This record gives sequence, C-alpha cells and structure tokens, in this order.
Amino acid sequence: MRKIYKFRIYPTKSQIRQMERSLELCRQVYNRTLAERKQVYEETGKTLSKYALNNLLPQWKVENTEYNEVFSQTLQEVQERVDLAFKHFFRRVKNGEKPGYPRFKGKGWYDSFTYPQMGFKLKNNHIYLSKIGDVYVKFHRQIEDNVKRITVRRTACNKWYVCLTIEVEDTPTPIADLNKVVGIDVGLANFATMSNGTFIPNPRFFRAEEKELARVQRKLSKASKGTTERQKARKVVQLVHERIANKRYNFAHQISRQLVGNYSFIAFEDLNIKNMIKNHCLAKSIADVSWNMLINMTKYKAESAGSVVVLVNPANTSKMCSRCGLLVEKTLADRVHKCDSCDLVMDRDHNAAINILRLGLQSVGIETVEAHRL
Repeated sequence: MRKIYKFRIYPTKSQIRQMERSLELCRQVYNRTLAERKQVYEETGKTLSKYALNNLLPQWKVENTEYNEVFSQTLQEVQERVDLAFKHFFRRVKNGEKPGYPRFKGKGWYDSFTYPQMGFKLKNNHIYLSKIGDVYVKFHRQIEDNVKRITVRRTACNKWYVCLTIEVEDTPTPIADLNKVVGIDVGLANFATMSNGTFIPNPRFFRAEEKELARVQRKLSKASKGTTERQKARKVVQLVHERIANKRYNFAHQISRQLVGNYSFIAFEDLNIKNMIKNHCLAKSIADVSWNMLINMTKYKAESAGSVVVLVNPANTSKMCSRCGLLVEKTLADRVHKCDSCDLVMDRDHNAAINILRLGLQSVGIETVEAHRL
C-alpha cells in the first residue's frame, strides 16, 4: 500500500526561478510529445508507445539543449502523462462517452513535475531535488524513509508543495466490531447524519465567502486588461478561492479522522455526484459540500487503520421505513419520516442512515445490528 504526504516547501528566489523554468520546459515536452504522437497516428495510423517516445528524448535534447536543465526521468514522466491522457481518452470512447481529445498545455497551465524513482533525497529539514538543490521543507509530521516518488506542485497563488509517495505494509482487514458500526447519510441540510442519531452541521464554506468572492470578482472585472491592478485583483480572487478550498479540505480531513477513529465499520451511499449536479437548483450547494472528498478520505484512512468502508446502492434508502420496510413516498421538502404502518416518526436523514447501515452490513454478510434500529 502507498501513502502520499503533502508538505509546504519554501524555495529561495533562485530556486523558484529554476522550478518555474522546469515547469515551462516540462510543458514544452508535453506539447511536443502530444504533437509527435498525433502526427504519427495521422500519417501511419499507428500509436507510439511511451517507450518509443522515451527513446526520442535523447535526440530532442541534442536539438534543444535547454531540456538538459530538467532531470531526465522527470521528462520521461511528462511523456507518461501524455500516454495516460490517451489511455483515459480511449477508455471513455470505448464506454460510449464523448470525451475531449487530449489538449495542448498553454503557458501557465502546467503546474507540477515529478521525480518518479530517483533524483531526490531527504536531508533533515530539506529535500534535495536534482537540478534545483536543497529546498527547505516544513515537515509537520513524521514520515518513513522509503520514499518512492515525489511530485513538486505550484498552486494558483504561487505556493509550492511537495508530495511524497511512501510505500507501507498492507494492513489486514479485520472483522468489523459490531459495537462500532455506523451508517452515514450525507445531505445538504446537515453535512452528515449518522445511524446513531448524531448530526454534523453543514459548514457551507462557499456560501459563507460568496459575498466576499463577488466583491473581489467585481474589482477584477473593472480592472483594465494587462495592467498591474488586474494582476493584483486576480491574485486576491485566487486567494479567496484557495481559502475556501483549504477550509473544505481541512474539514473533510477532521471528520474522516473522527469517523475512522470511532468506528470499525462505516457505510456510505454510492452517490452519482455528476448526475446530481445537473440539478441547477442544487448544483452550487452539492459542489460546496464535497461528499466525495469525505468518502475518499475516509476510505484511505480506513485502510491504514484497519477499518472497513462500504458503499451501498442509494435506491430507496430515504423512502424505506427502517423499522418495517414499507416504502413511504417523500419530496425533498419532507424532512420527517412518518410511517403509517408501524407509526415510526423520526428525522428523514436519520431513517436513511439506519437503512444505509443495514444495507452495508448485509453487503458483507452481517445481519442488522439491533442496537441501531428503532
């Protein structure tokens, strides 16, 4: 199993210039690789493999000596990204979708480069990067020594981060402790409702910053193009977006850590977020709440903690009575579950969470835990 640790780095001005230079050269190699593959296919009908493209790099370095400013394996990884882009493209075509053809990267569109196997070394509070030097790292947690891969990334606000990929031993999946199981119904009124009756309020980070974002965007739209004022205004807009994303990211990390720490078996709905966002009345709220981020973080944390996370079919989880199984029709405005058969009255999301837990336990061959039924 592999883990990825993300740390903030603080390069010097000269190192920043070199890293920005590396990003630009990687962008050029990406575009040249894409153009080469496209041209060969149009002329011969054959597809160049990433290994054939890697063999072209030495000749490209002779033609353009600037490519030597970037670590050789980093350039090979750039070509691997092109290969992956085509693999994803053909996979989606095969599935009947209508994907966009891999695109060329415009100036400023390339924001990361990778050392896939070597060319880096950890040194106390620094990390050595080939062609760049020793860069200061803010290590906020302990990490293992067996780093397999690193990626250097620049954010829109010109902050730099390094992502370390570390290989760790797999943790065997235990049998779930039936005293520590939970079903979770994610929603908009509450961020999440648990089968034990606990509610997690929806923080609505985007909504809280919406007026501020509109204000700085108006200032950006009024600034003349190409001026220093517009550059400053754009940076302020980027900072607001980054602040919203950071709050949402931190919140999902905290909730997922609490879930994994308190429960050994966690059941979520397997929601199709892409289709749900097509509802223009709810799209902004659904995007703001970031259910997928919570589920993905909980899944990978559970793997290392020895917990189990399952996704269940969401069909009828809100309609079905958690006591008798009768389907009770509801609209989105109906927030209380009322069953005429068994007279159960409870919060709609709490009822759904109990059903999610039952389905999750059944999916792994465990009968419903009576303690979580009303």
